[in-house]
Amino acid sequence: MVYIVARNAGRYTDVGQVLAITGVGLLVFQLFVYPLVERIFGPVMVSRAGAVLSIPLLASYPYIALLSGFCLSIVLNCASVLKNVLSVSISTGLLILQNRAVPQEQRGASNGVSMCLMSFAKTIGPAAGGSLLSWAQRRQDADILPGDQLVFFILNVIEFLGLLLTFKPFLQEPKDNIPKSKHEESADQENGIQERRSQSELP
Repeated sequence: MVYIVARNAGRYTDVGQVLAITGVGLLVFQLFVYPLVERIFGPVMVSRAGAVLSIPLLASYPYIALLSGFCLSIVLNCASVLKNVLSVSISTGLLILQNRAVPQEQRGASNGVSMCLMSFAKTIGPAAGGSLLSWAQRRQDADILPGDQLVFFILNVIEFLGLLLTFKPFLQEPKDNIPKSKHEESADQENGIQERRSQSELP
């Protein structure tokens, strides 16, 4: 988002306006939309959908920067809201999966390890991102993935690898901890009703 504003010689007030609109949209999504979607589809499907939708969104950022005026403002606000909504969907779903993937007595250790790895990633992230951006700026006239397109291509590759990790054999959950979707719960209820009927019909 800051990349697009900077490419169009935007001001800091423009960045603040986009962030304010994004914050309102994110608040509404977290309070009212995500709990309903997570109960229906489960955290795994929500994380997968967020990852799949994030890939074309990231790929469109270099082309959004080519817009200007009122059209740029509308598209930029929509893209910022959608990006943050998808990011929250993925991260929240992964946190739920992490807590349900281990027994209750091991959740403290699991959260500690994950926080340690996340802190390590945040340490090397700015240096790696700065180096990648500097390399991309030296490739403005390249035939394949010129300039900033290289940055967003690598981000999409990382997003795709994260999507693959939500499938078997990478994602393994204990059977007793797998959250059931609404359809699975209704099927279990129907099976229970049929079993009770069959037992009541026995002499």
